[in-house]
Amino acid sequence: MSAWVLPDHIADVLPSEARHIEELRRQLLDTARGYGYELVMPPLLEHLESLLSGTGEALDLQTFKLVDQLSGRSMGLRADTTPQVARIDAHLLNREGVARLCYCGPVLHTRPDRPHATREPLQFGAEIYGHAGLEADTEVLLLALDCLHASGLGDGMLVDLADARIVRALFAGVPVDASALARVHAALVAKDASELHALTRNFPAPSRDGLRALVQLYGDASVLDEAAKALKGTPAVSAALAGLKQLADSLGGDSARRISFDLADLRGYAYYSGMRFGIYVPGAVDALVRGGRYDEVGAVFGRNRPAVGFSLDVRELVGVLPARGLRAAIRAPWSDAAGLRQAIAGLRKAGEIVVCVLPGHGSEIDEFHCDRELVEQAGQWQVRAI
Repeated sequence: MSAWVLPDHIADVLPSEARHIEELRRQLLDTARGYGYELVMPPLLEHLESLLSGTGEALDLQTFKLVDQLSGRSMGLRADTTPQVARIDAHLLNREGVARLCYCGPVLHTRPDRPHATREPLQFGAEIYGHAGLEADTEVLLLALDCLHASGLGDGMLVDLADARIVRALFAGVPVDASALARVHAALVAKDASELHALTRNFPAPSRDGLRALVQLYGDASVLDEAAKALKGTPAVSAALAGLKQLADSLGGDSARRISFDLADLRGYAYYSGMRFGIYVPGAVDALVRGGRYDEVGAVFGRNRPAVGFSLDVRELVGVLPARGLRAAIRAPWSDAAGLRQAIAGLRKAGEIVVCVLPGHGSEIDEFHCDRELVEQAGQWQVRAI
């Protein structure tokens, strides 16, 4: 095997794609800043107990672990940035009011999330701490949609809504161990009605009937009315359904996107505490954006306050967007002439890309489209179209 072969699901990013990723990163951060979100940059490496405090088994298994040569303590390479941002909110900022925070940086996974996915996503995210109301849920979802619009995505988006409180309410008071609970969750995700029927046969009637009904509760807004009839008598469920309806209403009136509901969708069930959403776009094999409410995320850091947010992989986002054309540039000769150097410096200061052609390499500019050139006319350096 060649010494230059990279590990599976790890890849170099070459110029055109790297430029696209960087431009998107800036657009996403600028969009979040327009909403008042402040940028934070957590470290890629942390003590393991801090990095995994309060996280589920799935994140533990996704985390690369190593030993610090200075302290001898176990370290981890982050697999998700949200726990770090929760730590920053709890211990470093420690604000009494609302904190709007955003970030964009690499995370590392021991295994790819799905076939052909990278193990080194570039994770962008935005989070609100300190407000428990539906207003924060709505703002986060609107920001996620605006980020996708800013990146160049338009028609065809699907916003899928759910709420973790529904399944939690149906499990309330049911004596079931963790293993059986996991099997019920798996049956709900797979919408396996026969398996769910067998697993819940000894559950109390309200929980049993409610869980079995969830398998069919997916589709358009009519699902909410069906759920209100099938799951009646549970205040927590009623509140969750009302919140989903209000959230959907706040997104209405845009023909560029559709809204759907899947009340049995439990991806991230151990993480989310309320509303959760996924945004699907043409060309992506799974949800491009995932987010929701996770109010317990700061509890392990001694500050359990409301939290809601979303994240996406910028590299995956690039994969569903059309390739960007070459950047327009100005070609200039290579020379020590003072007048030429001054002209080039002035153009670059004005935001132009000026490529100085090295002797013998006039046709080797690959990443830029030189549609103009800098030429000397009557003792003055001027730009003219090619």
